[in-house]
Amino acid sequence: MSQSAVSPPPHIVVVGGGAGGLELVTRLGRRLGKRKRARITLVDANMTHIWKPLLHEVAAGSLNATEEELNYVAQAKWNHFNFQLGCMTGLDRQQRLLQLAPILDENGEPLIPARQLAYDYLVIAVGSNTNDFNTPGAAQHCLFLDTRAQAERFHTRLINQYLKAQVHGEMTHNESINVAIIGAGATGVELAAELHHAALMLRSYGLDRIGPEDLNVNLVEAGPRILPALPERIANTAATTLDELGVHTHTGSPVSEVRADGLQLANGEFIPASLKVWAAGIRAPAFLAELGLPSNRINQLLVDQTLRTEDERIFAFGDCAACPMDESGKFVPPRAQAAHQQATLLSRNLHNLLDGKPLKPYRYRDYGSLISLSSFSAVGNLMGNLTGSVMLEGWLARMFYISLYRMHQMALYGLPRTIMLMLSDRIGRSTEPRLKLH
Repeated sequence: MSQSAVSPPPHIVVVGGGAGGLELVTRLGRRLGKRKRARITLVDANMTHIWKPLLHEVAAGSLNATEEELNYVAQAKWNHFNFQLGCMTGLDRQQRLLQLAPILDENGEPLIPARQLAYDYLVIAVGSNTNDFNTPGAAQHCLFLDTRAQAERFHTRLINQYLKAQVHGEMTHNESINVAIIGAGATGVELAAELHHAALMLRSYGLDRIGPEDLNVNLVEAGPRILPALPERIANTAATTLDELGVHTHTGSPVSEVRADGLQLANGEFIPASLKVWAAGIRAPAFLAELGLPSNRINQLLVDQTLRTEDERIFAFGDCAACPMDESGKFVPPRAQAAHQQATLLSRNLHNLLDGKPLKPYRYRDYGSLISLSSFSAVGNLMGNLTGSVMLEGWLARMFYISLYRMHQMALYGLPRTIMLMLSDRIGRSTEPRLKLH
């Protein structure tokens, strides 16, 4: 048979380079791309990846995103897949064409024109954005923590307030900063604790006009308690730690309006705040509801337990997909561990698909939850078939929490490089500030 008669390998396109999407293309590149069994392409609107659960640390300055980011082009070279910079805007299912928006430069001028990308199989893993539930004033006055740029914007505003107070310190008394965090889920609770840690570090570096006691952090939750998705015992332990750190928690009343000077709660209480962060609720990107595929009220694509949509050539997973669980009417929760599990399964299913084998269903396994309270503590529970649910707190819980990020790194880099990264992090702590100061 002549070379021209050999059909080209199928093209698998993955849209979204978050934790799940990046782990998936890395696995596919190693298993299929390296052997020329398939052509693998990752599409993302950014050039670099940072693990989303770290964004609260970026916002507080505890983590320098530049040091933790992963470059998609380099990862593609190392793992036998291709990378395309772009933002998905639409889909031609009949022609199997992905529509990408133009890329603009820093001046708003077209750098790369709008274009189309052909696929044989498409995987959508675009994650989710924060859902402000159309609360009046939220979009205008709140910061969000969906992206690295948003987290860095919060950090810049925080540092600017400290610098402003320091410059005018000789003429004024100690100043204060009022921060309001809407949503006491994992992100809100972790950010509140991280901000107290940042206040201590800023004072140690000489920015002492605003003391830790002058950073007023208010954590607002519409439900009856913080961390509503976790067991009550864990939530109570976290609440006690936050209270000891001086974080003011407000539960039992939703935010009715966000104003430039603070939050108006439905119960009539007003919370003054110059910095406001919305960290409550999620929704998938709006364009997903316009693809002609079934979706739910928060724009998630409906998939079966093999993670396939109504279109047999299109899959979706992670926060942007509504995947049924075994129980009737329940769906897989939008959690990092679910995206990790789904990426592993989908890698095998796409391999099976090319081999003509049946697809395996996804079964969600809840391994528990861990909440970081900065350097002060951590709380959570681990779940397993042998141990049931084991509550953790303090140093041991924090070690398990750190190990989650190392597991993500191992999926992307492999064990040897992850060990080198751990050694590099250890060395870096002795030569760099413990907080980003700019």
